[in-house]
Amino acid sequence: MDLKQIFSTPHPIIGVVHLLPLPSSPRWNGDLKAVIARAEQEATALAAGGVDGIIVENFFDAPFAKDHVDPAVVSAMTLVVQQIMNLVMVPVGINVLRNDARSGMAIATVCQCPFIRVNVLTGVMATDQGIIEGNAHELLRYRRELGSEVAIFADVLVKHARPLGMPNLTTAVQDTIERGLADAVILSGWSTGSPPNLEDLELAANAAKGTPVLIGSGADWDNVATLMQAADGVIVASSLKRHGQIHEPIDPIRVQGFVEAAREPVIETAIASTPLKIAP
Repeated sequence: MDLKQIFSTPHPIIGVVHLLPLPSSPRWNGDLKAVIARAEQEATALAAGGVDGIIVENFFDAPFAKDHVDPAVVSAMTLVVQQIMNLVMVPVGINVLRNDARSGMAIATVCQCPFIRVNVLTGVMATDQGIIEGNAHELLRYRRELGSEVAIFADVLVKHARPLGMPNLTTAVQDTIERGLADAVILSGWSTGSPPNLEDLELAANAAKGTPVLIGSGADWDNVATLMQAADGVIVASSLKRHGQIHEPIDPIRVQGFVEAAREPVIETAIASTPLKIAP
């Protein structure tokens, strides 16, 4: 797919809104208004800082359900996403953790969000939630049943997990795209805040054969320009938080600085590819 079908650029910077604990989660405090207010504040800060898209996650619901969240989580996320979409003009996507892709597809379709993130679309991963199996066949059929055009951005060898067996990265990328029908693939480090290495991104890009490859974790001011040389876009959360701490809210100044750093290689490439006009 062409990422410009969703975003205003072929190299999007996608900021993450980590929702405070939602109803039925272990740390839910009974105040949905506070959840909405924090989400609106963070989405506004991201959009004002120049990101090209936003993804909303139930990040603070940990420990997560493996593959089916409570209906109250779906209801709350739907409400929050609608509120965010009324505030910002950038595309908004969904990730229902840990791997409830069906609920993500339902929310995105109802709210008219253009994309979702799926942690395990194909393969089998050992995680702190237990064994998670990819369920691409169910998700793709459900999308068709809904008459939806929501794009699926799928992690390959997702963070906080280990594959059962030893698939190499090239095979995992190819299977996710060719057999799982992912519209884009995401490459992360081993954990939140840990980046993929440049060699793996280059390997994934070669295996993807034109399907977009996104950085899924660990990008910051120091490394994003280098990583973006081998990627089509970046999903970023931790480094945009106040003091770089995951539990803090989004810092608009850090957003602006990150966006400027991420755009440097794209701008330099565009300049280098522009023909030099010599005056007669």
